[in-house]
Amino acid sequence: MKYLIRKPDTFMNTLNEEINSILRRSFDSVFPEYVLEKETNGLTIPIDIKEFDDEYAVKVEVPGIKKEDIDINLNKSYLTISAKKQEEKEEKNKKYHKTEFAYGNYSRTVYFPHEIDVSKSEAHLNDGVLRLDLPKLKSTEEETKKLEVK
Repeated sequence: MKYLIRKPDTFMNTLNEEINSILRRSFDSVFPEYVLEKETNGLTIPIDIKEFDDEYAVKVEVPGIKKEDIDINLNKSYLTISAKKQEEKEEKNKKYHKTEFAYGNYSRTVYFPHEIDVSKSEAHLNDGVLRLDLPKLKSTEEETKKLEVK
């Protein structure tokens, strides 16, 4: 009898991919597609997404980040928000008792099930909250079509 030998890291990656596949298939009918998002390298930023009939309303918490340090890339099917938060000044001989502030590069990518009208989308920053209004792209084709039997 032969045994299949797998390296632990390869086995764990394969197992993780299989579990993700099962979960996605199981929850596709329960949760909309945009819940399954891709995190890019760096720190993540909290995000809220609300879907309305004609648009998506996205809110992103970016406290302490200046608007010039925020980069928003919007495609008709996905949104990527990147931000950089830097420590303002460096002190010599500093001694922290506790620090919970996170500095570095933040990034988040979210996919939408309906296409976005990129030309009419807007972004506003107010009190550390980035708000994006992303209208859905209106279909130019009719929803129904009468077919003639030949």
